[in-house]
Amino acid sequence: MSGLEEAVAATSTSAAALAALRRTHADRARSAYERAAATCRHAGVGQDDAQIVPTSPVGRAAGALRLSAGSIAALAAGAPDPAADARCARNAAAAAALAAQVAAARDTADEPGTTAAAASSASASALRAALAASQAAATAAGGTARGRDASLNAAADEAERRAAAAAHAAGWISRGPGA
Repeated sequence: MSGLEEAVAATSTSAAALAALRRTHADRARSAYERAAATCRHAGVGQDDAQIVPTSPVGRAAGALRLSAGSIAALAAGAPDPAADARCARNAAAAAALAAQVAAARDTADEPGTTAAAASSASASALRAALAASQAAATAAGGTARGRDASLNAAADEAERRAAAAAHAAGWISRGPGA
């Protein structure tokens, strides 16, 4: 193979690898965003609750959800960039964690009587899973690999799957046809 052929092959392989990383990060970002949006709906957090300078958990969750939507739109429009794409997924997971905090607090406050323990347990599990997914996404986005480390990405993907399942078990989201 000539030097030019090797350079073209390396570029196309690199482009394919970047596209694959983009899909990984974008899928995780969309899942986290959908989880955050559903959890906000469950908790009664609307778009009108977003605050420029958040003064409450509700305002922070609504604002983070709005910022995540813009970030995901930007991800779809730009060229693949593993570091930026991973940060988008991290931000969506952080928004979902904020929404989970609000939902867990509301579930615990809203459940009277003997079902409170069950609701609180499912909500607490979903909150822990959301926080773990946020941490795993942050780890995948950070460090020296900056979105390129396959094992960190796989761990973040698995944490996102667990968070979605826990949110479903808590009644925060429902599974759609593709879930």
